[in-house]
Amino acid sequence: MPTMADVARSAGVSVATVSHVLNDTRPVLPHTRQAVLEAVEELGYTPNTLARSLVTSRTRSIGLAVSAISNPYFTEILQGVEAAALEHGYSLLIADPHDDPVHERKVVQLLHERRVDGMIVAPSADPRGLVAYLARHDVPAVFLDRVIDSPGDRAPRFDQVCADSAEPTAQLVTHLAGLGHRRIALVAGRPGLSTTGERITGYRHGLAAAGFPYDERLVVHGDSESAGGEQATAALLSLAAPPTALVTANNVMTIGALRALRERGLSVPDDIALCCFDDFAWADLFTPRLTAIAQPSKEIGAQAVRVLLERLAAPDRPARTVRLACTFVHRASCGCVDEPEQKHSAQRSHPPERSQLPRP
Repeated sequence: MPTMADVARSAGVSVATVSHVLNDTRPVLPHTRQAVLEAVEELGYTPNTLARSLVTSRTRSIGLAVSAISNPYFTEILQGVEAAALEHGYSLLIADPHDDPVHERKVVQLLHERRVDGMIVAPSADPRGLVAYLARHDVPAVFLDRVIDSPGDRAPRFDQVCADSAEPTAQLVTHLAGLGHRRIALVAGRPGLSTTGERITGYRHGLAAAGFPYDERLVVHGDSESAGGEQATAALLSLAAPPTALVTANNVMTIGALRALRERGLSVPDDIALCCFDDFAWADLFTPRLTAIAQPSKEIGAQAVRVLLERLAAPDRPARTVRLACTFVHRASCGCVDEPEQKHSAQRSHPPERSQLPRP
């Protein structure tokens, strides 16, 4: 088995230079670095990661704690995290906190005990135990998808990466209002999650922009799950004056909502218009195709890795929150004429001409 000394002889450099290239412990001239990497490839040298971690106090591993990995949205985030981690020479240790604060605290401790260099975590609705543990042990961490507000005017304690939620949700509401709908309902996510709160805020802003009052009866929590989305939609349809349009706040609740509509024999958009937050691979396979807000899920994951690596390189820099823009994907479930798919930034848009509008 080739050794580091073999690599050094092949590249014509010292063993120390090979070590600096492999461990990123000191800048090396580009042509020297390339010679070392070519020697590593030619000889098939495999670094001793255990020995390297003892020398550098780094394992070149990242802990990822994300619930509902089976959800296509989080699956794409995972793909983005993995690709960026591998690009920078890091491996992943993955755990599912199940959106349970107690279990969340346990899995984060387990990842920490495995000496990961840092963590990327999608916090639960009650992240107090998580935050306390990370702060107490000074663990480099990035919060993913869901943000945690700091009390008062205090700066955030941890870096955060997420998509914009409020303005895109407002856009869905104003789009439906522009189509003539007056009773627009929201199937909201799990209470306590920042994404849930922001999308409710966006919903209210959209109503206000359209000149409509807020009616709390038209907001029902589906707990970010398919079954919850189905139950929430059923509750909305049971109102004395049911909604004529529906906004679902994540992809799996959209599936539940469609199931509830089908069970009642209701057609989209003829009987009720539907817009959803979260696009997914098969959204354009439904009939009609689903008008949706698409989050840059893979880029969210990749950006979280980049922010974490910046934190590892500069532990004392101020924490920051990175918000990525979403995309409005205009299809036909909202009641517009089905045209070739159009995607544009999630900003307020003008409704179609009135001649194209269906009756709500």
